[in-house]
Amino acid sequence: MSDEIRDQLPADLNMVDYVGAYMFPDNSRRRIPGVIYCVSSVALLAIWLATRDSSVLLNDGLLIGAGVLAVVGVWSLTSGWRMTIDEKQALVLATASVGFAVGHASAQQVWRGVRSRPTWRIFCYDAQDPPLQRGLVLVDAIDGRVVESLIQDNPEVPLGL
Repeated sequence: MSDEIRDQLPADLNMVDYVGAYMFPDNSRRRIPGVIYCVSSVALLAIWLATRDSSVLLNDGLLIGAGVLAVVGVWSLTSGWRMTIDEKQALVLATASVGFAVGHASAQQVWRGVRSRPTWRIFCYDAQDPPLQRGLVLVDAIDGRVVESLIQDNPEVPLGL
């Protein structure tokens, strides 16, 4: 049926129809729902305080809901990191970390820890043909620190090359 309701990505996250250089969305957008959750939590708490003894329909579930919204709101606010390192800068940092000239490489944005700190995962091969080494480098997207670096011989290349 053509009139079905279907989920779809927002335009700024849809890579299929995009032409040009792609900008990864900043994680600081998480602060917007965090503020909404915190304001809703305060509103529920105020309603609970105003009606806790006089209403049969409004009960302690409002207090529980206010608590849950407050926790989720604070988590959203504290995990809304502003990224200062883009994928191109992360690739430069990863190239310096692996110690070989990088040929093919790919960048992926991932998150680490409970507060979802944004991190670039860079997978790269050396520039030789065929590439003899490969590396996996995690670069912090906040301060540019190389979190972890793993370099190994490329197992896809036959021995003796």
